[in-house]
Amino acid sequence: MKILVIGSGGREHAVAKKFLQDPQVETVFCAKGNPGMRKDGIVTVAIEESDHEGLIAFAQEQEVDWTFVGPEVPLLNGIVDDFQAAGLEIFGPNRQAAMIEGSKEFAKELMRANHIPTADYQSFTDSAQAKAYIQLKGAPIVIKADGLAAGKGVVVAETVDEANAAVEAMLEQNAFGESGAKVVIEEFLAGEEFSLLAFVKDEAVYPMVIAQDHKRAFDGDLGPNTGGMGAYTPVPQIPQEMVDQAVKEVLLPAAKGMILNKTPFTGILYAGLIATNDGPKVIEFNARFGDPETQVVLSRLDSSLAQIIDDLLQDREPVIRWNQAASIGVVIASQGYPGKYQQGMPVPSPQGEGTQFFYAGVEETADQGDLTAAGGRVFLVEASAEDLATAQKNVYEAINKLPLSGLFYRNDIGDKALHYSNSSKAMK
Repeated sequence: MKILVIGSGGREHAVAKKFLQDPQVETVFCAKGNPGMRKDGIVTVAIEESDHEGLIAFAQEQEVDWTFVGPEVPLLNGIVDDFQAAGLEIFGPNRQAAMIEGSKEFAKELMRANHIPTADYQSFTDSAQAKAYIQLKGAPIVIKADGLAAGKGVVVAETVDEANAAVEAMLEQNAFGESGAKVVIEEFLAGEEFSLLAFVKDEAVYPMVIAQDHKRAFDGDLGPNTGGMGAYTPVPQIPQEMVDQAVKEVLLPAAKGMILNKTPFTGILYAGLIATNDGPKVIEFNARFGDPETQVVLSRLDSSLAQIIDDLLQDREPVIRWNQAASIGVVIASQGYPGKYQQGMPVPSPQGEGTQFFYAGVEETADQGDLTAAGGRVFLVEASAEDLATAQKNVYEAINKLPLSGLFYRNDIGDKALHYSNSSKAMK
């Protein structure tokens, strides 16, 4: 098989690398990819993900078997529709189905219509009306830009003043452009968050193992929201009954609801969930793999990812097996991220055994071919082991050996799970 992956981040690096592990896969192209991917034998292609015509022409010239879409923006720009119109196989939701991520209001209406548990909410385009609603509901309260905002368009406001400031930033000061022209204001839900992803083909839903992402920039869940600073799996503090309930009450009704909505979903469906006292509730849906969850979840997939996607595209029943290992991934980011960040710092090469590097915001120096930082999230270091404690020890030992000038990372990825495990042992 020849496969084309659309995208250029750590998520796409992990997906492409997993595809290459299947002996049936001859070549994996990544458009436009990043130079770090080439270390793993992935062929990068200098075509922008927005250039649908160029990507279609490339897939035809290379006789690509099928294409996999990583990021949300090309999905919402209709890349799946365009490939299918050209008679090409592609895995991902079309433009209409991708609205489950592209509009918070669309997702909320889908949940309301299909009785999927989520926070109470209302949508606003008028700042004064939004503030009146905040005054009525009080704080803490959550303000979300309706459209895409690269994981940064969510404010968990601890006070009414903070909530009003978030509304002003989005509706009056245009902080997120068109994405923030409408806001969704919803009740604050308390509990542990977890990410539940699934392979979906119309009504068929195949759940993955769960992970927990760390959104805040700094240790102790402090600082601004980011696209994600690290993730781990398994998540021992979320009982299996809660996961089973989420599959039954969230994923299956969402897939069925999308069909009833005449926007059937094929691709990777991501449910960002919170474990409340009343069971799991949806925080958000995404129409693709999460980043950084992908880098840890795929490390636990024993089956061939390429075969799973191929089977789904051909309407065959896929064989999906997961291992019992633990995986922790820590994002190395540029100083200043998620705000204005530094660039151009040298990016180190992996040292020692037992860790994987997944590159994201990197570019190559013209003279020596070394990698330098060119984005907010630069790369992720992942370690797998028989348990979370060992995986955490291994990943931080590996990171501590790296020269990381102008770069930073969180030191507490996985701590919540380990505290839970230790307190559970102590109680026994």
